[in-house]
Amino acid sequence: MKNILVTGGAGFIGSNFVRYLLRQHPDYHVVVFDKLTYAGNVKNLLDVHDDPRYTFVRGDIADKHMLADTLRAHQVDTIVNFAAESHVDRSILEPDAFIHTDVVGTYVLLEAARQFGLERVLQVSTDEVYGSIPVGFFKEGDPLEPNSPYSASKAGGELMVRAYHETYGLNTVVTRGSNTFGPYQYPEKVAPLFITNAIEGEPLPLYGDGMQVRDWLYVEDHCAGIDTALHRGAPGEIYNLGGGNERHNIQVTKLILQLLGKPETLIRPVADRPGHDRRYALDCAKLKALGWAPTKDFETRLAETVAWYQQNDWWWRPIKSGEFKAYYRQQYGERLAAG
Repeated sequence: MKNILVTGGAGFIGSNFVRYLLRQHPDYHVVVFDKLTYAGNVKNLLDVHDDPRYTFVRGDIADKHMLADTLRAHQVDTIVNFAAESHVDRSILEPDAFIHTDVVGTYVLLEAARQFGLERVLQVSTDEVYGSIPVGFFKEGDPLEPNSPYSASKAGGELMVRAYHETYGLNTVVTRGSNTFGPYQYPEKVAPLFITNAIEGEPLPLYGDGMQVRDWLYVEDHCAGIDTALHRGAPGEIYNLGGGNERHNIQVTKLILQLLGKPETLIRPVADRPGHDRRYALDCAKLKALGWAPTKDFETRLAETVAWYQQNDWWWRPIKSGEFKAYYRQQYGERLAAG
């Protein structure tokens, strides 16, 4: 592996992974291939813009000609696929974009990888493909029971990855990550939304009773886990990637307010979203056996994340003043009014 194509590399986890790769593997050349939808942002990669080992190409993974030209031009030997529509709420409003990118796009990418004889394809997936688990922990062989158009599209992409491994012998690996947070996360997701709303003194729209449980994973730990699976994972295998930090949504919300010195009166319970999974939890023994483990505790990482958003409002304020406003009104306007 020397020439890595990181699809969706201008997004949240993708851009953090690009920085991680360049830091950990000085002899790699990283090509970011990104459509630059609303959540893709070249500002996420400003700090590597002048690195000669980094190249940016604007493109859609569902565009087979553009993808093939990029693989050929940069002699790509490995793909790490972050490209996805990834927000559950938006998938409920408009599922078609999720099917186009997460299923069709994944197929186009796999077909290109097969035709070019690439060394490996790593598919970045999500714990949401399992559905909800009231007790215990999901293992990689458990059934997939997705409950939203987003998680169903990710499961569909995963199954296509499996088919290309089994049918064509393509060297594939899949990682299923848990709820990720950290710098450069588009503020539609709960952590950056609540942090930035609290900074501005705006209400925090908390779904339902706030007792949903998520396993929180810091983005750099997520990147390290993907890197471990990429280099040490067995062909055709799936690896769970969780932080081991189960928290109720209400706990996380209150901790954000505490870190910012804001009152809990900013919490605004709103109508829950349809098909909202109650609890996710992962057994990550398989990946840990390859040498991976999270680094710092959740409270420390959340404090670092809150501080980042406080210090980098140049990044998130323009985002929240643009397309995001229309989405926010559509998603939360009636809910907040009713609440």
